[in-house]
Amino acid sequence: MTCKRLLGWIAATGLLYGCATKPTDTPLVGTWELISATATEGDSTYATFDANRKMIKLINATHFAFLNHAVQPGSDTAANRFSAGGGKYTLVDSIYTEELDYYVDKAWENNKFRFVVNINRDTLVQKGVEKVEKLGIDRIIVEKYKRITD
Repeated sequence: MTCKRLLGWIAATGLLYGCATKPTDTPLVGTWELISATATEGDSTYATFDANRKMIKLINATHFAFLNHAVQPGSDTAANRFSAGGGKYTLVDSIYTEELDYYVDKAWENNKFRFVVNINRDTLVQKGVEKVEKLGIDRIIVEKYKRITD
């Protein structure tokens, strides 16, 4: 290999390496299972977690997605509904902001939801306001997840 070719190959390799997506060290990255959830509207706080359903949230370096379904499908089609959504997110210090680009209910799409997140070992807690003006929803939610994969 000539010196020019070698230098060209090194330059091209360096250029490609510099453009490669680098892994993130964001502690949110992984797969999380919902283990509890509450909502507060006005003076009323109530559980929104349903042990008959299973929900996971998948987070990579730039996007999140969540999947929710009945643990034991039954004859009630409403109880068997599958739910999913996702989009981009940002994390600045402990402020986690989801931009919901996809959801089974279109009225929820194109909304931003800001949360304060706290990770302690394998537990993620996110607390913030869930507001969807089109639907008249304005509540504080607290969700707790357990890490199931990195």
